[in-house]
Amino acid sequence: MKKYAIGVDVGGSGIKAAPVDLKTGEFAAERYRIPTPENASPVEIAGIIKELVEHFEPKKNTPVGVSFPAPILGGVVPFIANLSQEWAGMNAQELLVTELGRPVTVINDADAAGYGEVRYGAAKGAKGTVLVLTLGTGIGSALVSHGHLVPNTEMGHILLPNGMEAEHYASSGVREKEELEYEEWAQRLQVVFDTYEQIFSPDVFIVGGGVSKKHKKFVPLIETRAPIIPAELRNAAGIVGAASLAWEAANEA
Repeated sequence: MKKYAIGVDVGGSGIKAAPVDLKTGEFAAERYRIPTPENASPVEIAGIIKELVEHFEPKKNTPVGVSFPAPILGGVVPFIANLSQEWAGMNAQELLVTELGRPVTVINDADAAGYGEVRYGAAKGAKGTVLVLTLGTGIGSALVSHGHLVPNTEMGHILLPNGMEAEHYASSGVREKEELEYEEWAQRLQVVFDTYEQIFSPDVFIVGGGVSKKHKKFVPLIETRAPIIPAELRNAAGIVGAASLAWEAANEA
């Protein structure tokens, strides 16, 4: 019997969903997307998620994992940057369980993508501690230790020895804004990776984000004890990771 869950990835421009075969980590049907309404209320977003899920006509007990662009503490969104401020302080998980009438797990988006890479992508089978970094406008992070997710790490906000936050010094967004050559950017990333190694001592680094497609231009210039591996799942990572975590939560209950 195949194990399936539905993963949903809530983004600022679009909300995407797909059923995931949890043995392989592959989509069991083509991904379905609905544009995110500007400043949409929680009720509107919940309605879109319900429409996406019902598009696949899942069985009533099929769990749903939702990758969400904010920290998640016990299902609650403490603060929000890229969606309506009505989300701040709201229990998103309770809202979605009520709206969908099925098991729902809400996860921070960087955590979902990172967990997807560990279970099914670049770090599949890796032992020990895996640190997944998403180099984008900021620096997203996911820490997985011996297969267990440590949620809401927000490592982009860690202070470096120069007193700057990591993402303000060396994100891909900073590289583009300051028009840094890859060699210059790698020097900044070296400071970031040195700091993370000193604090967390990971066994493996995974580097994601759109720029990971060009990993050959900067990763070989960074010297670390732990190997640095480019992410594999790309845009599927959030959906896959959310689905996997939802299945686990539903079967632990």
